[in-house]
Amino acid sequence: MFISYFDESGDDGYPNKSSDLFVLTSIYFHHSSWKENYRRLYEIRKQLFNQYSLPIKQEFHTNEFITDKHPYHGKYDKKTRKNLVFDFFKYINLIDFKTISVVINKNNINRPDYDVLKNALTYNVQRIENDLNINPDNRFMIITDEGRVSKMRSTTRQIQKINFIPSMFNYDTYRKEIEKLIEDPLPKNSKDSYLIQLADMICFVVSLYAKQQLVNQKMNWSKRVLDVLDYGDEVKLLNLIKPKLNLNASKKNEFGFVYYPRNK
Repeated sequence: MFISYFDESGDDGYPNKSSDLFVLTSIYFHHSSWKENYRRLYEIRKQLFNQYSLPIKQEFHTNEFITDKHPYHGKYDKKTRKNLVFDFFKYINLIDFKTISVVINKNNINRPDYDVLKNALTYNVQRIENDLNINPDNRFMIITDEGRVSKMRSTTRQIQKINFIPSMFNYDTYRKEIEKLIEDPLPKNSKDSYLIQLADMICFVVSLYAKQQLVNQKMNWSKRVLDVLDYGDEVKLLNLIKPKLNLNASKKNEFGFVYYPRNK
C-alpha cells in the first residue's frame, strides 16, 4: 500500500480566476516508510528550530514564510528566509518519497467548461498509477487538506469508472480507468501534517519554476518573493531534490512536470 499526500498552489477557478497558474503536487511512498518519514521530518524541524528558531510544531506555509506574512511577519530577515528554505530542501533528501507536480496554465484554456482541479487531479493520479504498475498488487490512497476534498472525491470516483487521458504522442485521447486507487480522498488539516506541508513547499517552488520555465511568456514573481529569492533559485532548489522527482511523469522538461494545456 502506498500513501499519497496532495497540496496545491494558486486557485482552481476558471474562467473567473485569481491566478493564471494552478499547480497540484503529490508526494507518495510505501506505507512501511511512513513512521520513519515522520520521524525524519520531525528531526528536520528540530534542526531548523536549532538553526533558525522555527517552531517545531508550527505549520509551515512556504509562500507566507518567503513573503513575510502572518504568522512569520517581522520574525526572520530576508537572508534567513532564503537560507532556511535552501536548508529545508537539502534535508528532505533524507525522506523516502517520490513527487509529481501538474501545472495548469489557464491562459491556454480554450473552452469555458474546463475544470481545472478535475484535470490536474486526473493527470496526477494517472502518473502515480503508471509508476505503481510495476507491481500488479500495488494500491494507493490519497490524503489531502480539507478544503477541496469534496471535489476531489467526485473526480476520483469518476476516473475509476471512466477515464480518457491525452496521448503523449499526439492530440488524441485513449481510455484507461484508474484501478489502483482505493477509498475516497481522506481529509486532514494541513496544520497537523508535516507531509502535506512538504507537498506545499515543493508545490510553491514548482509554481515559481512554471512561471519562468514552462509558459510561453515568462510571468514575473511578486516583489515580496524577489526580495528573498533570485530568478534561477527555483532551479537550484529543484536540483537539490531531483532524486525525489518522478522524472517519468513527463518527458517535456527535465524535472518531469506535467504541463497542460500545451502552449499555443
